[in-house]
Amino acid sequence: MSGERAPMTFPILSVIIALPVAGALVVAAIRRKELVLPVAVASSLVTLGAAVWMLVDFQVGEAGFQFVEQATWYQPWGVGWHLGVDGISLLLVVLTAFLFPIALAASTAITRRVREYAMAMLLLEAGILGVFLCLDLLVFFVFWEAMLVPMYFIIGVWGGERRVHAAVKFFLFTAFGSALMFAGILALGFLGGEGGPTFDFVRLLDADLSRTAQFWLFGAFGLSFAIKVPIFPFHTWLPDAHVEAPTAGSVILAGILLKLGAYGLIRFCLSLFPEASVSLVPVLAVLAVIGIVYGAIVAIVQTDVKRLVAYSSVSHLGFVVLGIFALTSQGLQGGVLQMVNHGLTTGALFLLVGMIYERRHTREIGQFGGLGAVMPRYAGIFLFVAFASIGLPGLNGFIGEFFVLIGSYLSLPWYAVVAALGVVLAAVYLLWAYQRMFTGPITLEENRGLRDLGVRETLILVPIIVLILFLGIYPKPALDRIQPSVDSVLQRIEQTTDYRVPDFGTGMAGYEVVP
Repeated sequence: MSGERAPMTFPILSVIIALPVAGALVVAAIRRKELVLPVAVASSLVTLGAAVWMLVDFQVGEAGFQFVEQATWYQPWGVGWHLGVDGISLLLVVLTAFLFPIALAASTAITRRVREYAMAMLLLEAGILGVFLCLDLLVFFVFWEAMLVPMYFIIGVWGGERRVHAAVKFFLFTAFGSALMFAGILALGFLGGEGGPTFDFVRLLDADLSRTAQFWLFGAFGLSFAIKVPIFPFHTWLPDAHVEAPTAGSVILAGILLKLGAYGLIRFCLSLFPEASVSLVPVLAVLAVIGIVYGAIVAIVQTDVKRLVAYSSVSHLGFVVLGIFALTSQGLQGGVLQMVNHGLTTGALFLLVGMIYERRHTREIGQFGGLGAVMPRYAGIFLFVAFASIGLPGLNGFIGEFFVLIGSYLSLPWYAVVAALGVVLAAVYLLWAYQRMFTGPITLEENRGLRDLGVRETLILVPIIVLILFLGIYPKPALDRIQPSVDSVLQRIEQTTDYRVPDFGTGMAGYEVVP
């Protein structure tokens, strides 16, 4: 892992985290209900502006952390405020800042406790940004836990009929994983420090951990991240949470929260426990491929379109995990890029599902049919986003899946072949759902008078459509920023283990499982 770039004078990363918190305080002071959501959207747009500023000023080609901020809080334990961003976290920070104003703008259906809802969303944004930017493990854990609370209330207070069940299930799964990770953080801090404990990620990269310690710590961290992704078989909380969450909650849950687990696998498991990571590749790759195929097959048989999209996330995140544990440059780049791509496409699909639900108050696919005749704009955008989710060349989903499959074929050829089946199955469940909902004659009278997308709804979707096209046609700016950092992770694995990263020049190479 490369070193850090010299700290900058202006604390842009702290500002990015603080802006949503400040927005939540402003919202709390508002007395006019009709101003709450506009102010919340404006606050999140300011955060987006700061994130774009960081993106523009980011130095392409550097692998280390940039915009570093560091201040020691408690020297005996090595605890402090340490922030930094590299190519792995950069686009995820921008994606977070991008999706929140869209999700808030799409929250007009929230009519009760609007102020509390907007505050929960903004505090959730601050927690997520802190997770992506924090390099002190104890402070990282504080942000990790802090974001669970507003998400719990977003599901449990503003969700559907079974919202309490879904919220409790979400909380119990994630709390169990968090308890294990906290134990792992404490153990790592005391085992990895020289001359005293430390929880600084950069210092822990130099820790001399035994093989046994790496396996135990990988288990503590990895299980928590596996639940968050979620990796099969830890996925059972996801469909319930998605279905019961309000539209904006589903957008953030699928678009961003699931990426926190995959990000943790790269940032902590691969970087801090390289020997355990290499040895556990077969296990993680098998679970990833099972998730790809299982999620797609279960999505095919769903009758609820929102549950269908939820299971599609299990399949798509399986591609991300396979790319990560292919341990190739192409696979890791594809995994990081696919996190962003999935956030855009699945976020758009949940927005579209929410828009039709507001009109018909049902998500049952059988309750629709022939919608293309009465809602042509909605039908066209839905098909466009579905094609992007499938991975149609020219749209953003293609390049991420292509890199994952190429990268995994270099080191895990048979896994890649089976995973490719997931691309075919994605076309089956999405296009079949589209056929039943939008083509043919109108089957129910209730659907004849449905209004098409209005100006506000179209404007909410347009930014996502633009990014889907941009990343599909010209992904180079994103890949240029991702590649140095992922190559640095792989270089560290090569330096600390017997593993050699395969590439097109050396041909296919694998890994060796050491008993």
